[in-house]
Amino acid sequence: MSETAIPQAAPATRPTDENPPLTLQTTPLAALLAKAPAGTVLAAYRGVQTPQELDAPDRETAALAAGVAVHDLGWLRRVAARGEDRFRWLSGMVTNTVNDLAANAGAWNLVLNAQGRIQGDLHVWCEADHLGLEIAADQYDRLLAHLDRFIIMDDVELVPLSLDPSGSPNESPNQSLIGETALGLVGPLAAGVLETLGLPVLPEQLTSVCAAWNGQEMRVVRAYGLLVPHYELWVRAAQIPALWRALVDAGATPVGAAALEAFRIAEGIPAYGIDMAERDLPQETSQMRALNFNKGCYLGQEIVERIHSRGSVHRHLRPLELFGPLPAAGAALTLEGGAAAGEITSVAELPLPSGPRIFALGMIRDEAEVHNQPFIYTAGTATGTARILTAPPGLEPSEPSQRSEQVNE
Repeated sequence: MSETAIPQAAPATRPTDENPPLTLQTTPLAALLAKAPAGTVLAAYRGVQTPQELDAPDRETAALAAGVAVHDLGWLRRVAARGEDRFRWLSGMVTNTVNDLAANAGAWNLVLNAQGRIQGDLHVWCEADHLGLEIAADQYDRLLAHLDRFIIMDDVELVPLSLDPSGSPNESPNQSLIGETALGLVGPLAAGVLETLGLPVLPEQLTSVCAAWNGQEMRVVRAYGLLVPHYELWVRAAQIPALWRALVDAGATPVGAAALEAFRIAEGIPAYGIDMAERDLPQETSQMRALNFNKGCYLGQEIVERIHSRGSVHRHLRPLELFGPLPAAGAALTLEGGAAAGEITSVAELPLPSGPRIFALGMIRDEAEVHNQPFIYTAGTATGTARILTAPPGLEPSEPSQRSEQVNE
């Protein structure tokens, strides 16, 4: 298997003698596959150890873009916010709607400090007797500590539902929720695999439903995706082996973190700690789907509202397509003549039937966008150009002339 590098979120604190580096938890799926005779190469991804590759890169990419792929989601953590004050309290902590969520619906949120700087991101779900928080493992401890500081006189309790960092299930009043973890199902043919397993197909993104599978309860989530359907299948950790086999037998291609990360970049979906960080303001990320301007007060709202009503920011995160050599993340972008235009935050090359294509996310200065010109970057001694994508890219076979219509001319 290849040694494809996977971008990692910057740690919240640097390792020291008093603050040693964390030992990353191996996900239940990774532990299962590592026992196979051929073994599985694991990689650090989103705060866990997970399979890096499970098939040839071109077959993994083809499954994500044109078929159906199954992958590890053991890097996600779930927390239940319980108590009578949970709606009011959580609405005051995040940037998107909480009180107006429909039953079994979710919303993506940013978490800010008082200065309006992004501390992390999470999804909030309206469930039967609690609000569910879905957090990446590399943000889990930090975000929980941040949220917990603001529970003062509120009737709110944050109850972990997923595996803790040691890999042991947390205790929960509802025994059926102990040790929740998830597998992902991605691709235009995902509905067929769900139907084969007798599971519901959800027509709307950011909705969920509980279903029975293999004699146990499963939570089926239609997640956010720009190019193809994305599903999360939440079960107890003990069910992962049976669910993995069932999904593969139903036609899903196993996919590792390297292809999944590359596909995220192609979809233009930013990751906290890679494409957006603590120094950034919400509007700089261009992720307006995470903001609600009618919800009332929340931590950092004053800054967000001031930008919204009175001013603007001077840089924006943009999806890009690159033409030339593959650069490194952090590569500078310039205009012809050398004027600074921004920098690449993450980049990946996708092996597609029509040939490899390079996608990236980059923080672009406003004055550079005004010129509507290609940006120039270097990779070693070679140079290439980058253009902002104005719509999600089509990944089906196409001629270069057709692709150029999807970017700014």
